[in-house]
Amino acid sequence: MYKIVCPLLLLILTLVPVYLHGEGQFLVGTGISDITGPAAEVGMMGYANIDQQTGGIHTRLWARAFVIQGTNGKRFVFVNSDLGMIMQATKMKVVEKLQKQYGNLYDHANVILSATHTHSGPGGFSHYALYNITILGFCRQNFNAIVDGICAAIGKAHNNMSPCRIYMATGTLDNTTKNRSLEAYEANTDANLYPPCDDTMVVLKFRRDNGKEIGMLNWFAVHATSMGNQNKLVSSDNKGWAERKFEEKKGSDYQASGDTFIAAFANGPLGDASPNIYGGEDGGGVNDFASTAISGEKQFQLAWRLYHEANDEIVPGNLAYRHLFYDFSRVTVAPQFADGQTRHTAFAALGLAFAAGAEDGPSNIPFIKEGDYKGHYHEAHGYKPIFLETGNMKPYPWTPEVLPVQIVTLGRLAILAVPGEFTTHAGRRLKNAVRDDLSALGIDTLIVSGPANSYAGYVTTLEEYNKQHYEGASTHFGQWTLGAYCQAFKILSASLKDGTMPDAGPQPRDLSDQQTELQPGVLFDAPPLFKDFGDVEKNAPASIERMNVLQVVFWGAHPRNNLKTNDSYLYIERKTAQGWQIVRRDYDLDTAFVWARDGIACSKITVVWEIGEDVAAGVYRIYHSASYKDGLSGEIKPYSGYSREFNVVPCSRLTVAKCQVNGSEVRFTLQYPPATAKDLGNRTSDVATGKIRFTVNGGSTVYEALPVAGQNIFLATLPVTVQKVSVPTGYAVDAYGNSNQAFSYGE
Repeated sequence: MYKIVCPLLLLILTLVPVYLHGEGQFLVGTGISDITGPAAEVGMMGYANIDQQTGGIHTRLWARAFVIQGTNGKRFVFVNSDLGMIMQATKMKVVEKLQKQYGNLYDHANVILSATHTHSGPGGFSHYALYNITILGFCRQNFNAIVDGICAAIGKAHNNMSPCRIYMATGTLDNTTKNRSLEAYEANTDANLYPPCDDTMVVLKFRRDNGKEIGMLNWFAVHATSMGNQNKLVSSDNKGWAERKFEEKKGSDYQASGDTFIAAFANGPLGDASPNIYGGEDGGGVNDFASTAISGEKQFQLAWRLYHEANDEIVPGNLAYRHLFYDFSRVTVAPQFADGQTRHTAFAALGLAFAAGAEDGPSNIPFIKEGDYKGHYHEAHGYKPIFLETGNMKPYPWTPEVLPVQIVTLGRLAILAVPGEFTTHAGRRLKNAVRDDLSALGIDTLIVSGPANSYAGYVTTLEEYNKQHYEGASTHFGQWTLGAYCQAFKILSASLKDGTMPDAGPQPRDLSDQQTELQPGVLFDAPPLFKDFGDVEKNAPASIERMNVLQVVFWGAHPRNNLKTNDSYLYIERKTAQGWQIVRRDYDLDTAFVWARDGIACSKITVVWEIGEDVAAGVYRIYHSASYKDGLSGEIKPYSGYSREFNVVPCSRLTVAKCQVNGSEVRFTLQYPPATAKDLGNRTSDVATGKIRFTVNGGSTVYEALPVAGQNIFLATLPVTVQKVSVPTGYAVDAYGNSNQAFSYGE
């Protein structure tokens, strides 16, 4: 029976895509899965701050996968992951697992793994020492969470493939990025021809024939460093904030096995593009959460508009891809990709300014600053004073030298997947290197996507490199690194144009059996004397107004016992006629899960909820669940606990901030309570909805001022001349029933 059924099954599986494939259409599947690693006591990847270890969750990290098949039967995978970068080990293991499940359907050439570049995720998922030093070694638990989650997202997308149309829109986003190395950028000979940051956003919209919308994918270049180097909560930063906001508005179901909407905010040539537009580490918010929300909201707003404007359909032509591995430590760079002479790259090395950190993530090491040219020199490394020769470490280099380069074409769109952080202008020059070849194929939109597939620091232009700011010092293979990349991608673009296949190149080394974990695991958990796991140490008040930040503290256990993958450490529940309804989880933008060690084996869990102005009034409770490690048996056991029930009531602290009287006309500005350092987002300031009732000149007649659209003012024109105005307590309300404190004018 087995020998008869198997060939028949293979024949059916072969024919199914043909049957499903609508004539002249793409086949598309989307999927999402949780990749959040240990939320406690694992070093974070991004700022290289050894003291920055995870201590809870601001937002969970997700992998969002798109599988797209063209009319020629070829397919590719694009996964956008809320990670600092994609490590080479991650890509290798993901491809290995996919091939065990799907055969040769997916490989290095047609799978792009791209990272949002958040600096607030747990680290230890590289096989190269440089990226694990400040993490205190490899963290297998985190590595597995990432690989398994990415594969799960791809698996969902694979299973959900069906006919789909793809639409594209392009726009610009101002006042969202700042070139953090402007001096280096302005050294470019053609800098004056372009803005210092790439403000372009490209949006793809995915819609089934029946009108069902299944996804949005966009690219916009900006560092995910709104959360600073003192933050200890796992966070997907500004990109993840925008993703969650988009999916929340689209009603995404993260537990769905079939189609559910996913919104991926991918990154681009972000090397010198900072979200901290006010300089240094200042993103404009009262705290990091607010700055994250400010940047995320701007990206969300443009993506939302472009998504709904997208009507430029990508014609389902032949989908194509090219890929090769390139040893960047020993490239002979042809004159057209260098300075008119044949040049060479060299072993990977970091310059002195690497130790200084970037403007929006400074190391604050005394006497180390960007642009200091004193030190050891090497011909290929030019003006770089070498700080650390990562490529010459023994027995293995501390950073990879064999790196993947990859191009995927989709209609008139080409995605250039780069294994590093290209600066704004380096990204432009890379595009220029391949533009003619790709234009010959009818491609007019080029996207540099990354960090993708592997990671080896920054890539700057030669002029930027010679300034030796942080980015130039972090350009691994010397001053001709960008030339080597342009040459490698030119091989791919020429291959696409000519219909040939490039040599695969040298295979990257596999260091999976050379990893050491220095961070100890959980020995055991124990609650305090006379307490139990899940008991409440600090309860909710009986009643709390909106526009407050609620904190409830539980006695709990170490989060590494149970990552709660595709689940939540907290639920905020509202009482309804049908029972308790879950309204918030630990991935929501207005909640936080905070872990802190108390003594040797005790853990305090703080659930934080910033109660917004539009939260429904009613009865709520907070539920926390996780797992503890039994000190006697070593077993991992579940526990849970509830807060008391509490009432959420409208805010009564709105203030009439300004009143202007001009004869018979009265203008008001109504404001919410000011932002605080405890907030988890960027609190709304001006009230733009509702009405203000008031009396004038000491009389009893009540008048109404109504909001003026887009101006954040309330306006009333009266039949009398006004000298005095009185707004009693509760007379000014927004659309949600929040009300004011008393106000008077002219008395």
